[in-house]
Amino acid sequence: MLKEAQSASRHVAMQLTQDRERYAELGRQLRAEPPGSILTVARGSSDHAANYCAYLIMARLGRIVASLPMSLVTLNNAPLIAKDALAIAISQSGQSPDVIEPIRYFRDARAATVALVNDVSSPLALSAEWAIPLHAGAELSVAATKSFIASLVASALLTGYWQNDIKFLAALDALPEALDIASHTDWSMALEVLVPSTNIMVVGRGVSFPVALESALKFKETSAIQAEAFSGAEIKHGPMALIGEGYPLLMFATRGPAQAGLLKLAEEMRGRGAKVLLAAPSDVADRDLTLPTAATPDLDPIVAILAFYVMAAQLSIARGMDPDRPRHLSKVTKTN
Repeated sequence: MLKEAQSASRHVAMQLTQDRERYAELGRQLRAEPPGSILTVARGSSDHAANYCAYLIMARLGRIVASLPMSLVTLNNAPLIAKDALAIAISQSGQSPDVIEPIRYFRDARAATVALVNDVSSPLALSAEWAIPLHAGAELSVAATKSFIASLVASALLTGYWQNDIKFLAALDALPEALDIASHTDWSMALEVLVPSTNIMVVGRGVSFPVALESALKFKETSAIQAEAFSGAEIKHGPMALIGEGYPLLMFATRGPAQAGLLKLAEEMRGRGAKVLLAAPSDVADRDLTLPTAATPDLDPIVAILAFYVMAAQLSIARGMDPDRPRHLSKVTKTN
């Protein structure tokens, strides 16, 4: 897990040299024939990447995006109206039937279908009209790291070329250097709080919320810590009742309009006696963990998650576990 996470900068550097004309062609088609509805199709870590993709599309293009409950197609046979739709699937393996079947359904109904997938020979890639490889290379650890980061980059490339935003696309080209810095970010001080923990709340908001979702999954997957992810705006709608003296929280306060509210929430949680691990950029004085940054705030989650992955691998080992082989899990998960 650690080795694969730390290789992300190299794989992203290659990814950014591939398929750019393919993304540009897709962007031109989407501008010429704007979809009437947009859906994401994904599970697990890929669904967290889809959450990031959806956020970028909504924030930068103003198009409403929904996550498809796949059972509507795979179990319920719901008569979904797919005309003028865009379905975006994200997957590392491209093998899970409940991701493949909806893409086939939408393509048969003449919707636009896109698969951002690491294995371009997979059934998912063969089912989509637009199959674009992630170029993350073979991933041996059960816990996805570099393929998740490549999925975020692919989501940003899709959005940037659809928007035809030259400045945003140029910012993407600076990611390999930022990822290299992130891979050497030291979050070891978090281990003192996390090693003895049995549960944790992971908090983000806006563009950082997909990182909170992914981090909570990795806490469960690699360290057997019961973790829940919440938007900073949701904490006071019920989850606040969980927080007492010594309760651990990891908070991702990336740059952007949500940051101020997250910093204020961190201060309030500390006042309640919680063990807050505030991850924020270096210009935030009361941070506990330094968040690396990218060339523009919308790309900050891509480097933030890498800093987390390095620490998560260390945490798993410190808790006497094997981050590469979590119990009860396998690399390829097939659900219907």
